[in-house]
Amino acid sequence: MIRSRMIGDARVTNVVEYSGPTHAPEFLFPEIAKAERDAAIAANATWLAPNHYVPAMDRFIVTIQVWVVHAGGNIILIDTGVGNFKDRAAPRMNQLNTLLVPWLEAAGAPADKVTHVVHTHLHTDHVGGNTVLQDGRWVPAFPNARYLMPRVEFAHWKAEYDGGDKMVQAGSFADSVLPVLDAGLVDFIEDGQEVAGCLLGEDVSGHAPGMLAFRLRSNGEEGYFSTDTMHSPIQIANPHWNDRYVLRAGQALESRAKMLARAAERGALIMPMHFGDPYCGYVRRQGDGYGFEGAK
Repeated sequence: MIRSRMIGDARVTNVVEYSGPTHAPEFLFPEIAKAERDAAIAANATWLAPNHYVPAMDRFIVTIQVWVVHAGGNIILIDTGVGNFKDRAAPRMNQLNTLLVPWLEAAGAPADKVTHVVHTHLHTDHVGGNTVLQDGRWVPAFPNARYLMPRVEFAHWKAEYDGGDKMVQAGSFADSVLPVLDAGLVDFIEDGQEVAGCLLGEDVSGHAPGMLAFRLRSNGEEGYFSTDTMHSPIQIANPHWNDRYVLRAGQALESRAKMLARAAERGALIMPMHFGDPYCGYVRRQGDGYGFEGAK
């Protein structure tokens, strides 16, 4: 559930909220023809199974996790998962009751010591842990942290919420974003902005408007929080595959191509949000395309 790695002088830890074979290929990639999906899965079967795809069930493994960064005296969370006791439409997310909070403490991130909560984007499975239920109200889970949110995306969902859709992002905008805004804990961030003294935001819009990946550089080494540019590593081998959660298809393809090229060129450890074990790895050039090498 908890695994740490060093990137230069920064310690990075992933804390898994849940992980399992939850997504059928036709569900996750509905726009890809069955013959193409089946051929790609077969061609990559030796490394996809068992950590990213379960052949016996014909399901992709999808993980929900939180990344913790210890750097320069700061304790930084990258997104906060689904969260506990939230009413959600998807059964796998509805009314969770996990040990995420004590797991974060075990990873060196007790709630009152977290200094920054950095959001790649504001989807339901990335903001739910922002708040906890206290006396019937949703209150900030990390009361001493600054919550950093992409300005472009916040404006997008806020316009929908103000337009009358109070169930924006399955209700997570209301129960997990607005309470920390009302508490005065939110700072808005932009493409190209450095945050928390160690992270550089890079625009990777498409899956969400204004979504940001974050580049971490320390002592000559580099990590890349690649967020939801991909939901499965099969998209590294097939970067033209958009998943069902993409909002703007053309932008998503451009952002994925940009992210893969950057990661391969930099030799950066990519740290997505949804890959199976080992949850992170490297993008390697293979001929005219790319392959995935899981981290050791």
